[in-house]
Amino acid sequence: MTSDAYDPEGSIQATYMRGGTSKGVFFTPDDLPPAARVPGAARDRLLLRVVGSPDPYGQQIDGMGGGTSSTSKVVLVSRSMRDDCDVDYLYGAVSIGTPVIDWSGNCGNLTAAVGPFALARGLADASADGVVAVRIWQANIGKRIIAHVPVSHGRVVEAGSFRLDGVTFPGAEIRLEFLDPGAGDALLPTGRAVDELEVPGVGRIEATMIDAGIPSIFVTAASLGLRGDETQAEVNTDAALLARLEAVRAQGAVVMGLAADVQAATRDRPHTPKLAFLAPPADFTAADGRRVAAGEIDVLARILSMGKLHHAMTGTGAVAIASAAAIPGTLVARLRRSGADGRVRIGHASGVLAVGAEAERADGRWRITQVAVSRSARRLMTGMVHPAPDAG
Repeated sequence: MTSDAYDPEGSIQATYMRGGTSKGVFFTPDDLPPAARVPGAARDRLLLRVVGSPDPYGQQIDGMGGGTSSTSKVVLVSRSMRDDCDVDYLYGAVSIGTPVIDWSGNCGNLTAAVGPFALARGLADASADGVVAVRIWQANIGKRIIAHVPVSHGRVVEAGSFRLDGVTFPGAEIRLEFLDPGAGDALLPTGRAVDELEVPGVGRIEATMIDAGIPSIFVTAASLGLRGDETQAEVNTDAALLARLEAVRAQGAVVMGLAADVQAATRDRPHTPKLAFLAPPADFTAADGRRVAAGEIDVLARILSMGKLHHAMTGTGAVAIASAAAIPGTLVARLRRSGADGRVRIGHASGVLAVGAEAERADGRWRITQVAVSRSARRLMTGMVHPAPDAG
């Protein structure tokens, strides 16, 4: 075969989408070769090659990934077999430097793109004009999400005036409702609102560990010698700081029962749990240079994703922060400013995100009944993706 030969059998239908402050490659299972339609090494090998991982250069130049945790993602969407849902949604966080796809959690940002993708691919009914409720089964974590997507004349409406900090251009608002996002009796895995972690190289540190939206660990910025308004550049260029943060995250993963030891947490679960450090409201400068006043936010938060500081706020991290804020005694509840409408305005590296959580206490246990947040999404490309010949 000559070097300019083209193999149409190697092409796969795909949609490249932005959802919230993330981007990912979307497929239906039927788009993939038969061997990759089920979980396993063949599927992971193919999707790693689509995204361009593992890449020791960290850029994913030979794939669809963008060299950051926010742009190294894959999504599978199919018709749901459940009566109470329209589609099943499976999310994979693709490691950039290692041959790992972490299927252990959800991406709240890309959740915003699932409804539009489902409607565009005919997996959900787009015949009614107005705001269409797409019922999503999040297969990674076994939870229901309702996406309220604007539709006109059978097509998803993408243009609009809704602005999302961390995204340059405005778009149509998509309201997401995460239904009962907590992990039942394991909402607080240890049963306590605050624990003390003994972290080698860091010492004893207070932490709130919660499983709502995504397993998460929250610590105060002050306990790590940080301010809480750090930029991506400050954190991601400090290898020693990143190592300390990963040590805290890995130790928390073990205490939460998510990993057998800290080595397994780092090796096998880079996506979950999330780690965020928080501080009381304070003035800060967002990534675009805009000055955000302390009065505009209820808590400062910086969240790590796949070993690096996120450029904005993960969607599921925001769900977890709002959930923790609704439970008295957690570190988030201690630090936040009380809001009259029940929302939490999170000051993140790119600006502000407002999230509302509803909580109730019964039989001595807390339950998060719903978390609501608004995002936007749109298709960036539809067509065929071409994995390398050795990806099958």
